[in-house]
Amino acid sequence: MALIVLGLVLWTWPHLMSEYTPGLRAGLSEKKARPLVAIIALLAIVLMVIGYRGADYIPVYDPPAGARHATYLLMVLAVAAMGLGHSKSRLKRWIRHPMFTGAILWGTAHLLVRGDLASVLLFGGMILWAVAGWVVTNARHPEYSPPTGGSMAGDLRLAVITLVLFVVIVLIHGWLGPQPFQIS
Repeated sequence: MALIVLGLVLWTWPHLMSEYTPGLRAGLSEKKARPLVAIIALLAIVLMVIGYRGADYIPVYDPPAGARHATYLLMVLAVAAMGLGHSKSRLKRWIRHPMFTGAILWGTAHLLVRGDLASVLLFGGMILWAVAGWVVTNARHPEYSPPTGGSMAGDLRLAVITLVLFVVIVLIHGWLGPQPFQIS
């Protein structure tokens, strides 16, 4: 569990550095900040995965029966939301924080089917990070104008990329375990 917590801390700080410690972030050039954040984020993911896979199963709650289908839908929406920020989709005007939205959907999807302590810590922690980032970013930057533009082609590209990435995620997830489409 300690590795999950350390991974969450390492994930949270660089992603919200510009909001929580703007002076420190301002002291780093973009050329230095991007690779530093990428390395720390990768280390955080590795720590969270190792910590999660090595954690003992300690039940906290029983996931709702039949939640698996909702989880699949939420995961497709999470992948779409995370891709939305870099797309030319018309949907960008409706979601101010697509990455935070995607993380909240991703965490919620997993908590619908996993009720153990490690899952609550990992996925709940990522939800808290996303909510905190959303709130702090909105408070520091209240002046928001939704993007304009986008096209039907951008919407279709986003849909195709979302489905392809979802399949890739399912395959990687099946390799690392547990099986997302396990029949039980």
